[in-house]
Amino acid sequence: MKFTRPLLLMLLVSTAPVMQAGEKVYASDPEKILEIAKGFGSADLGKDDAGDPNIIGRIDGTRYGVYFYGCKDHRNCTDIQLSAGWSGVKVSLSQLNEWNRGRRFGKAFLDDEGDPHLEMEINLDYGVDRDNLEDSLQWWRAGVREFIRTVLER
Repeated sequence: MKFTRPLLLMLLVSTAPVMQAGEKVYASDPEKILEIAKGFGSADLGKDDAGDPNIIGRIDGTRYGVYFYGCKDHRNCTDIQLSAGWSGVKVSLSQLNEWNRGRRFGKAFLDDEGDPHLEMEINLDYGVDRDNLEDSLQWWRAGVREFIRTVLER
């Protein structure tokens, strides 16, 4: 059987797998992000000093925050930042530099009081698939564990 080009193209296109879009998550929906965060441990939704949403949670016993940025009128935020800090732990700048050089996700620094912090940004401006955000939180969990093991407990 011989196919003409338009018919062959139609057959190829019609047999291609159709991608189903998953549930999208946006930074403008803090309740949805809270629901996902609760899948990793305890989490509560609140507001920061500026009135923007924030989430305070625990992953493996470590307290962390989810801070919302790019908000318009304390809503319609575009991105989030995951952040954890440890007070009273002495860490050298060379340890943090080594961490930052060897990792793609999660930047480490010392705050004004010399306490170590770990942060990770997630852009949600146009939404991401729920599985993608859950995977990002898995990366955060792994990063926090590794930071504790290789920097704080060193």
